[in-house]
Amino acid sequence: MADHTNIILLVVFCIFISAAAIQLFYYLFFYLSVYLKKPSETKNTRQPVSVIICARNEAENLQNFLPSILEQDYPDYEVIVVNDCSEDNSYDILGKFLIQYPHLRISTVNKDPKFTHDKKFAQFIGIKAAKNEILLFTDADCKPESDKWLEGMTSHFDEGTNFVLGYGGYFRGKGLLNKYILYDSLIIAMQYLGMAIRGIPYMGVGRNLAYRRSVFFSNKGFGSHNHIRSGDDDLLVNTIATGDNTRVEFRPETHTRSVPCSDMNGWIAQKKRHLTTAPYYKFRDKFLLITEPLTRILFYILFIILLSFTFLWPWVLTVFMLRLITQIIVLSFVREKLNEPGMLGYLLFFDIFSPLINSIIFLSNSRSKSDKNKWK
Repeated sequence: MADHTNIILLVVFCIFISAAAIQLFYYLFFYLSVYLKKPSETKNTRQPVSVIICARNEAENLQNFLPSILEQDYPDYEVIVVNDCSEDNSYDILGKFLIQYPHLRISTVNKDPKFTHDKKFAQFIGIKAAKNEILLFTDADCKPESDKWLEGMTSHFDEGTNFVLGYGGYFRGKGLLNKYILYDSLIIAMQYLGMAIRGIPYMGVGRNLAYRRSVFFSNKGFGSHNHIRSGDDDLLVNTIATGDNTRVEFRPETHTRSVPCSDMNGWIAQKKRHLTTAPYYKFRDKFLLITEPLTRILFYILFIILLSFTFLWPWVLTVFMLRLITQIIVLSFVREKLNEPGMLGYLLFFDIFSPLINSIIFLSNSRSKSDKNKWK
């Protein structure tokens, strides 16, 4: 009986080692590349650019953040704000900015009870209105980190570049939820930036994303996924972007910062909306994205089992510490690169529970009715 138990535990130990190896692969191959990636040589051509912002009831955010976009150090650009069915005083605020900033343009979508729509429609209106080939997207609640944001994000566009993926972080605040949001956005950034650096771009974030207008229309825009309430950013990249036509940009002056959710219900609703797009990713990307959290959960479960039986416990602890030290080092390097201090004190706690949180939200999505017309 003891021999039988030892054989089972040996198999468990081998699976534990395999899970750890896969985890180390993700950290050292994908995530560390964000730190190791040197800024690309860019041609300072300063092509004309259209910045597109979709806003619904964002009066306060427009008042606070729109000037930082309108006052970029760039010679030739327009800012298009799609005022989508707003019921606050967004129109008045935008009207005041129109007088002050001649390169601001406003497209207004009026509310129609017979026609409901999601953010993609507002995005499409902005793209149609754009005069320029290079489009740069952000949100009304976003603020660029500097007046060099526009120049940095668009400096990568040469003949072979269709997409530029930027980094969009969140403003730091108080409370555990804010710390988790910062951690979650950092991990997601390590994934999509790291995979893009390795030639596997699978998504971008609408808070900081640039692409060509001609590419959007030649690929029928949002047509293939227009029925999905989200995906105006990630599904477009997942469908069209390749390792050859995509660049990444994450110099500190090109980051954006967004207002994070202040309550758990709001964050869960936002997360649920984002996760609705995951089933529509390419199979390769779904496989890569699900393998990491699955092996992470497996790693922790098997670690507890092996320790409870004290089976090869010095080796089990060594493997556990090897992964943890690697994780801390990589995360520290990437935090430095993306200007995201803090979080290390919560690393182990968030690392254990984030796959469970995402799984619960994803499963609740599949059981609930999709709110097709939810805008944001």
